[in-house]
Amino acid sequence: MKLFFRDHLSVIILYCASFLLLPWIIHSLDDLSSHYLYFIFLVSFIFTIWLIGRYYRRKKLYAHLQNNTLTSNDLHLHEPQSGIEQAYSQKLRQMQYLYLTQQQYLEEQEKEKQLVISHFAHQMKTPLSVIQLIIQSNTTSQSEHLQTIDHECEKLTFTLNQLLTYERTSNLVADLKIEALSLKELMKEVVNDLKDYFIAKEVFPKVTIGENTIIYSDRKWLKIVLYQIINNAIKYGESQSSIQIIYDGATLKIINNGETIPESEISRAFDLFYTGVKGRTSGEATGIGLYLVKKILTVLEHPFTLQSNERVTTFSIDFSKSVRKS
Repeated sequence: MKLFFRDHLSVIILYCASFLLLPWIIHSLDDLSSHYLYFIFLVSFIFTIWLIGRYYRRKKLYAHLQNNTLTSNDLHLHEPQSGIEQAYSQKLRQMQYLYLTQQQYLEEQEKEKQLVISHFAHQMKTPLSVIQLIIQSNTTSQSEHLQTIDHECEKLTFTLNQLLTYERTSNLVADLKIEALSLKELMKEVVNDLKDYFIAKEVFPKVTIGENTIIYSDRKWLKIVLYQIINNAIKYGESQSSIQIIYDGATLKIINNGETIPESEISRAFDLFYTGVKGRTSGEATGIGLYLVKKILTVLEHPFTLQSNERVTTFSIDFSKSVRKS
């Protein structure tokens, strides 16, 4: 109520002045009918002056309310004039303080969550490595149970690596190191890391990349992408088939033979936790891998496509903006 009266104080003053001056004006003019236009002009002039004054005292408030593009500078009102502007500015400052406090709290929570995830993932990898070493040391008595344990350990290790990769992508831009690198050498490293998986699935790689193919990218993150794509190609590829890895025209293509991915699933394949029909059937998909691929390639500015028809699936990465010009 107090703010209401403060806001309308000028109206009350104008009304009181008009009420007191009106009898005096009528008395001074004697015959009002002969001076009617002058009276209308005088009242309109005073009212116009009041409107102009009211507008300029509230101009900043009106401009602030009508601004459609908000920035951090809009969280306060610079040098408020009228009472309503001062009250509005104070409310904005309170909202800004609340917003910044909440933002700081959420950022601290996010950092804590990332630290906890990273800590426990590393802690879980240690016993898994020990279990795998024990299994490998018992090569003379490799039973079916030990092989099953070893297989499950590999799946856990892969999932934990995905979790750690996801956690690190929160600061992906700050971690980038763009440099010239040999695409063939990087591909050899990825294929070598997956050699056991190739053998187990009876799938074989055919790499066709020139020795002098140099691109500009981040070695660590691009290797994660290639590892994930080829891992998927092995997982969903047909047994006794090959995975063709071809670089031609500044485009890297990874082609595998296997069940065709439905068109309706291709558009959602890069969504977080989306596994598709086959992924849900096999129970091995996590729905994280292709999401990470999309996130990393987008930041690296390497356009990509996924196509699948007639039991042939092709993942293409366009390096035309990143290839070294000879």
